[in-house]
Amino acid sequence: MNDEKNLSAHLVSQRESLFVHASFDREMAFYESICSGDIETVKMLATPLCSEGYGLLSRDEIRNIQYHFVISAAMIARFCIGSGMSPEEAYQLSDYYIIRADECRSVKAVHEVHTAMLEGYTRKMRLVRNKGIYSKQIVRAIDYISDHLHSRVRLEGAAAHLGLSEAYLSRLFKSEVGMTFNDYANRKKAEAAANLLRYSDYTDLEISNLLAFSSQSYFIKIFKRYMGVTPKEFKKTYRMPNLKNASEAALTKLPESQQEVQDKSQTPEAPDDLS
Repeated sequence: MNDEKNLSAHLVSQRESLFVHASFDREMAFYESICSGDIETVKMLATPLCSEGYGLLSRDEIRNIQYHFVISAAMIARFCIGSGMSPEEAYQLSDYYIIRADECRSVKAVHEVHTAMLEGYTRKMRLVRNKGIYSKQIVRAIDYISDHLHSRVRLEGAAAHLGLSEAYLSRLFKSEVGMTFNDYANRKKAEAAANLLRYSDYTDLEISNLLAFSSQSYFIKIFKRYMGVTPKEFKKTYRMPNLKNASEAALTKLPESQQEVQDKSQTPEAPDDLS
């Protein structure tokens, strides 16, 4: 009976303080961007733990953010498993980052580990998606493009980074990916622009500058080539509503939960490529 009274009081308190949980659609887009290996969209959609929209799980500040960290790690692991990462690798990453967060003695430190976890999972998922499809050289070239979307992505820069000749990289890229290096880079920029139009308040000009297009008119031309509509038309059709001002949001079914029973008796070693 006391539990019911306490729950009712808590719900009343939440309503009186106008507490609103984070946008469900935006949250789903965030997890999907991790699973697709889209690190730029992850950075854009990520919200700091315990910011607006997060519930209170403990009155102790550090413990509260650590609890939210554990939830975040579990959710990301489940989504990544559903998108092709092996359960063993997903849970190894989860264990590793949770233990790092548990060792933190400040809120700032937990935030830093959380940022590292988001980038770690996203980069791993990019490898998972490309593994077995492309050669190692092309996987590295795709990584180069993904990491340089906010600058002029040039074949000569990628070739120098990979230690290959421009002619060889150009031929290999077209052969394996089915489009030229420049076409692929422009397509990825258009996709990044679409995410910015849908989930942010940036204007067309700001997005054009952010993604290092030579001009706004060229940005519009490239965007329409790959997305089929102009940036203005895309935003009008696909712009994500703010749930604070919208009466309802589209519901997306979560993937079925995976079994997470593991032996926690031993501290896991840091996964490959992480420190």
